[in-house]
Amino acid sequence: MKNLFLYFSLFLFSTQAFAQQQVRMATIGFYNLENLFDTINDPITLDDEFTPEGSKGYTSEVFLDKIEKLSDVISQIGSNHTPDGLAILGVAEIENKSVLETLVNSPKLKSRNYQIVHYNSPDLRGVDVGLLYNPKYFKVLNSESLRVPLKENGKDYFTRDILYVEGNFLGDPLFVFVNHWPSRRGGEEASAPNRAVAASVVKHKVDSLKSINPDYKIIIMGDLNDEPVSPSVSKVIGAKGNVKDLGRGDIFNPWVAFYKKGIGSSAYQDSWGLFDQVMLSTGFMKDYSQSYYFYKAEIFRRDFMLQKIGKYKGYPMRTFDGNKYIGGYSDHLPTFLIFIKPVN
Repeated sequence: MKNLFLYFSLFLFSTQAFAQQQVRMATIGFYNLENLFDTINDPITLDDEFTPEGSKGYTSEVFLDKIEKLSDVISQIGSNHTPDGLAILGVAEIENKSVLETLVNSPKLKSRNYQIVHYNSPDLRGVDVGLLYNPKYFKVLNSESLRVPLKENGKDYFTRDILYVEGNFLGDPLFVFVNHWPSRRGGEEASAPNRAVAASVVKHKVDSLKSINPDYKIIIMGDLNDEPVSPSVSKVIGAKGNVKDLGRGDIFNPWVAFYKKGIGSSAYQDSWGLFDQVMLSTGFMKDYSQSYYFYKAEIFRRDFMLQKIGKYKGYPMRTFDGNKYIGGYSDHLPTFLIFIKPVN
């Protein structure tokens, strides 16, 4: 009788769940990890402050505490939609592959078996982008690092490369771009051409993919240092924020609606910005997709991730306030997309 009761309880739960959802879910996100350096002084890059002897006193204890906090956040992103959490996560502001290996092997993430795609960039500070992926959802077939050709005073100026990854996502080809475009150093207007160059590198590659198959599933993600309505995104990439304006092969930017409502992923001078974006091609839209399609976008924001006191109250809680370690998470909030597939 006890077993029979258990059977009917499970059956009732199962049918209710399918009646409410009737879908499977997968999530893809992006997170700027805010200066995830190791503690070793690299003589080639400008990482001196992130060492035990540096101005920030960046010791092993600080590094491991940051790893624990970041893994806590990452383990929760999307977990209310699927127990596996994120299928794919693009990351920025990481010093090397080693820090990502420490991150994915931390206690809260180790069971996910996240794999890593990473290349060293020529950025002067030594920060790169990377990709973490769950092999249950994504199989990497090819990857490369795309150089962003910048000039300053007639000389080559080096920034973060763009990470390009090809693979199989739950049975479909998927093409992912992870970006950390040039900063607004010198002002938004003066630095805009640099971000336009970075955007054009992505656009060129996307156009070559679309010429092969306009229904390819493409993800463009990253800390773009520009808003969803900035020219680099809306003009160069050509991303559109209104579903009604989309044509076959276009790029949809769900963050335009967030931005127009004043919702952001990072705060500066008492206003929210939305540099952290995850865009997608129409191959992921319901009218074009034969499998998983786009459901909605979310910003992962929890109270424990926000500053509680002081002049930055309500901002994402950063790791350092100047050179003072305050034990935060990141000065950016993660953004992610949810995809669904109807269950027969």
